[in-house]
Amino acid sequence: MELSSILPFLKNRTILITGATGFLAKIYIEKILRVQPNVKKLYLLLRAGDTKSALSRFNNEVISKDLFGVLKDQRGENFTSFISAKIIIVPGDVTCENLGINDLNLSHEIFTEVDVVINLAATTKFDERYDVALGINTLGPMHVLNFAKTCGKLKVLLHVSTAYVCGEREGVILEKPFNLGDTLNGTSGLDINAEKQLIEERLKELNAENASEKSIASAMKDLGIQRARKYGWPNTYAFTKAMGEMLIGIFKQNIPLVIIRPTIITSTYKEPFPGWLEGVRNIDSFVVGYGKGRIKCIPGDPHSIVDLIPADMVVNAMIAAMVAHADEPDTHIIYHVGSSMANPVSYSSLQDFGLHYFTKNPWTGEDGKPTIVVKAIQLSSMAIFQRYMKIRYLIPLKVLYIVNAILCQYFGDIYRNLRRKVMFLMRLVELFSPYIFFKGIFDDMNTEILRRALREGRNESEMFHFDPKSIVWEDYFMNAHIAAVVKYAFK
Repeated sequence: MELSSILPFLKNRTILITGATGFLAKIYIEKILRVQPNVKKLYLLLRAGDTKSALSRFNNEVISKDLFGVLKDQRGENFTSFISAKIIIVPGDVTCENLGINDLNLSHEIFTEVDVVINLAATTKFDERYDVALGINTLGPMHVLNFAKTCGKLKVLLHVSTAYVCGEREGVILEKPFNLGDTLNGTSGLDINAEKQLIEERLKELNAENASEKSIASAMKDLGIQRARKYGWPNTYAFTKAMGEMLIGIFKQNIPLVIIRPTIITSTYKEPFPGWLEGVRNIDSFVVGYGKGRIKCIPGDPHSIVDLIPADMVVNAMIAAMVAHADEPDTHIIYHVGSSMANPVSYSSLQDFGLHYFTKNPWTGEDGKPTIVVKAIQLSSMAIFQRYMKIRYLIPLKVLYIVNAILCQYFGDIYRNLRRKVMFLMRLVELFSPYIFFKGIFDDMNTEILRRALREGRNESEMFHFDPKSIVWEDYFMNAHIAAVVKYAFK
């Protein structure tokens, strides 16, 4: 592979980015503007009904974040004018044809100017409503592809998926594309159009029954999980992302297509500064619960490998792959961006990092007292976890419920608070069980070839670094990631 110089490639380029308010999208936007201020334009598609509301979302959800602090310092008093000159806000929606862009003049402008399309629009909820997830994660990429086909100067389409489209496979998982209709368990008959029709019919039935919005939402969530498991996927998120890959893979025609499959994305490793994070992401739910003293047991095989990758490394890999495959019409390539092959870290190590961090830096609770953490009980399988929860919590809860009834609700508040915490933990483990008990290792040969090509262009190898071998996990967790979780996610 030959990788041309990245900075010259980005100069005077115009890039369309969907899902522009998302975590990765923000980091991607900041990186491009900071390292190549001579980029021509970034068109940012934001889900909104009009320009005013789209601009409001951009100001509140993107540019106001402290992620952009380094860029603000770099540009000084010219920051606002710089952003205005480089960024065009586009109200739209990937679930619609033409990306929901109603301004025909703006559409024409994008068609004639855009060189690169980056699809980052997604819903990442594991148990999202099936109609919502199919619209964004499956049909959305197809709408982005159709839009990209109309762009006369297009050099490459880059779509961000997830490594966990593999489901719960074990062993080494290859960087292999899906064929239309593929399933993970061998069940035949997966038809995306039929899935769409199934959703429409179920919604008609629910509306005919005058079901409440809450009931409809619950039914759509259940339907998504049911359809995912029918074909071998553990949840609606992975299932709909896999179907999105299928669609754009089969209908790409001569569009150069790059699919990035990141593993579990964590806070920034180095750029624009270590430890930027947004919200509670994946494993960070356990970090929050453990640090606040709410979680006393940690489900997951302590010897298993957890595949983590800092967000800025994912963005650097995206940029390198985008440049490497520009103007290659036959390209349909998958990149796993993770660490399990090159620099694995075990669950037991993560637990040790958490214990050491919160022992040195205890969280102060609402009562003003430091939260004391102890080494969590390790539960190495789902069966062991369920047995532990039954003995430790569910049976005592049942006894407390009976006692409470006899004593006229005397222990009502205690019962309700304890039950809420138990249900939260069980729901959390249920959602994350495909990942905390995961037994796969992600092959990253394509990504390693890309890394080697980047290293050959020595002037930019540090600027766009994405080699997980450089990560010292204990240092990263103790000094960057857990501190980021505490700063951005402890509420």
